[in-house]
Amino acid sequence: MYMNFWYPVIRAEDLGQTPQKVRILAHDFVVFRDDQGKPAVLADTCIHRGAALSSGKCKDDGTVQCPYHGWRFNREGVCTRIPSIGKTVKPPPRARVDAYPVEEKYGIVFAFLGDLPAEQRPPIMPVDEHGTDEWRSTLITFDVNYHYERSIENGLDPAHNEYVHTTHGYQGEREDTYLMTELRPHQNNPWGYGFLSTFDAPPLKNPIMRQFRKEGGKMEAGSGTYGPNHMWTYINFSPKTVMHQYMFEAPIDENRTRVFLLNQRNIVFFKGSKMGAIGKLIKPRINAWLDKKINERNMFIASQDIKVMNNVRPTLTPPTRAKELMMPADKVILQYRDKLDEFEARGWKLDMQSIKQAREKADVVFAIPCPARREANAWVLDEAPRMPARAATAQATLQAAGGG
Repeated sequence: MYMNFWYPVIRAEDLGQTPQKVRILAHDFVVFRDDQGKPAVLADTCIHRGAALSSGKCKDDGTVQCPYHGWRFNREGVCTRIPSIGKTVKPPPRARVDAYPVEEKYGIVFAFLGDLPAEQRPPIMPVDEHGTDEWRSTLITFDVNYHYERSIENGLDPAHNEYVHTTHGYQGEREDTYLMTELRPHQNNPWGYGFLSTFDAPPLKNPIMRQFRKEGGKMEAGSGTYGPNHMWTYINFSPKTVMHQYMFEAPIDENRTRVFLLNQRNIVFFKGSKMGAIGKLIKPRINAWLDKKINERNMFIASQDIKVMNNVRPTLTPPTRAKELMMPADKVILQYRDKLDEFEARGWKLDMQSIKQAREKADVVFAIPCPARREANAWVLDEAPRMPARAATAQATLQAAGGG
């Protein structure tokens, strides 16, 4: 798992002025809105006596109040009041918790869990069509009981569609003609790789989904990544009918992942502003009904992946590529692993074994370091251990994948 990236914390509509606990990267955070309605994300451990700030309450001054002794922390993590020393005594400089940069986009509250300054931070994956008249979006969240790297790699795997998804392939009944070797590079960026491929798809039986693809035949689709936990999937049902999906994943720990699935479609009933009174009345109802059906369909597709992924072993990505026999269709998966090697070389990979051992032996609480730690040294909680920065060990991806 890697720090110094943007992680989805909570759906924006689910966050109010009541503190909530969220676990990401095997660490606990408190998320709340301040008195101005702005979201804030802090480490969830009060540095006084270890109480969970998420069990406290939000105050009118924009702070979150610890439930144990009433210490108050603002959105910058600074303690503004310690009741036991009186109103006139200023809290000491070490009275602060890690506070993380926050952005609210696409209906999601994101937190940058790391200590990089703003100009050095990797971006949140762009969704240029979000909020435009030509596109309609839906957002759902769900949890899976496996490691997020396995989840991302499943999305980068074009060959599994033929066997796992009845709407995408023919269940392996075309063994004489089935082939998956052509992956065309698409949306490559400094933080990840992507591809598009063309494959045969069966006619859609569902009458609602047939609005997207009325006939079987050639269809274009592909996926790619931004960082370790953001992934896009483009599904081009036809030249004019397109669905773009964006998955923002939050590793809860090494065995659980929370997925935020943003679905963008260019099928929108009653596009534009010209419509009669009846159109204005029924437009939101029809689109809301289709939103519901799209979400149900997405969860049905996801359930097919989940059924297989729950039984993948080993549960974590093997430490060497010699432990998996990869094929040309796995090219982008190997490129993804190359990027993870780069992130580790930068010193961004958390040392999960050391974290786990320290917690088991001494019941230690760590904090993911925030940007403010680069400006001041006096902190109560220790930083989460990281793997040392080193030279990248990525292998020759094309050779490993059997390509040229």
